[in-house]
Amino acid sequence: MTKAFVSWSGGKDCALAAYRALKNGTELCYLLNMAVEDGAKSHSHGLSAEVLQKQARAVGVPLVQRRAAWEDYEAEFKHALRELREQNVTDGIFGDINIDEHRQWVERVCWDCGIIPQLPLWQNSQKNLLQEFIQSGFKAVIVSAKAGPMDEKWLGRSVDAALTEDLSKYDITPCGEAGEYHTVVTDGPLFKLKLKVMAADKIMRGGHWYFDIKKCDLLQK
Repeated sequence: MTKAFVSWSGGKDCALAAYRALKNGTELCYLLNMAVEDGAKSHSHGLSAEVLQKQARAVGVPLVQRRAAWEDYEAEFKHALRELREQNVTDGIFGDINIDEHRQWVERVCWDCGIIPQLPLWQNSQKNLLQEFIQSGFKAVIVSAKAGPMDEKWLGRSVDAALTEDLSKYDITPCGEAGEYHTVVTDGPLFKLKLKVMAADKIMRGGHWYFDIKKCDLLQK
């Protein structure tokens, strides 16, 4: 069986990509996440190490987290990939959908490290992917919203049919592929346990609103 890691942001796209890969016979061995230099938050989604660790426990797969500034992000990512390759991991799963520059970067860094990239969502309809995520039984909430197209009122909203309908009323890509929003997955077919957000603050940082989770618990399903 093919052994793989998933490039894990904590959000819906990487979770759905991993789920598709598992259904195609891939063994998920690690969640790989990149954090900022001090390790306080993850890149892009702004999730704490505690939240990501609890996700990993809920999935039942170890979390590998590396710290990096944007300037040395690629070097640290490659270092992590080479270490995973030494653990007999041959493939990497990525949740990219339709941004060519992202795919080119993924393929280049993977091949440089002897890793085969898998992009199970590539060029799929974002609307269909969002529906598949919901219909597959995944649960998630919005944890980041880009100021301008969105505001703090979107933070904490569940990813469900009502959200899909509301997104269609605005100039927002259905899966947020243009960076309009990000999510944290709390339950679904990958999960043996589920997460419950107990406390969170809404903060503005770098032109984005963040749902800064202060406390979350793991619960039986």
